[in-house]
Amino acid sequence: MTTQSKKIFLFASIIVPFLLYCIYYYGMILKNAPYKFSEFESMQFEYGYGDTLLNKYDSKTGDYQYVNKRDSVIKMKLRLSKNELLYLHRKAADLGFWDFPAKELNPSVKGRVPRFVTQFNYQHKSKKVVYDASYDGPEKLVDANQRLLKEIQKVLNEAEARQRNNK
Repeated sequence: MTTQSKKIFLFASIIVPFLLYCIYYYGMILKNAPYKFSEFESMQFEYGYGDTLLNKYDSKTGDYQYVNKRDSVIKMKLRLSKNELLYLHRKAADLGFWDFPAKELNPSVKGRVPRFVTQFNYQHKSKKVVYDASYDGPEKLVDANQRLLKEIQKVLNEAEARQRNNK
């Protein structure tokens, strides 16, 4: 057997089946992913201090309420585009939101602690995470939470600014 035929045999008997198995295995994982954007229905985001969550957004109704710098509650209709919702869905997937624990609280801390409630709703499932800023869990989890919250707030602020400029 020549060297070239040995390489072809090795390629055909080991590498090709391995590649086919990888394509099949990861294809099934992606196909059966529990949270698909094609099944996305809405997103809710609330934040405030303790149980007083005065800042709220619901993408299904477009209701947006927040407390401004003068402690006034501002209510408005704010619609996010499909691209913005897709961006948030993908950002949540990238940061592992689907694997976050449902409650990330620190009961030992008393007083006014910022609390965030994030919920993504799909046709068959939904995922809700309650996160306290004082949560002292794994550093990677805290960082992922903070990054997702910043992205959601950034998208909401940009959409609000765009809506004010269009008026």
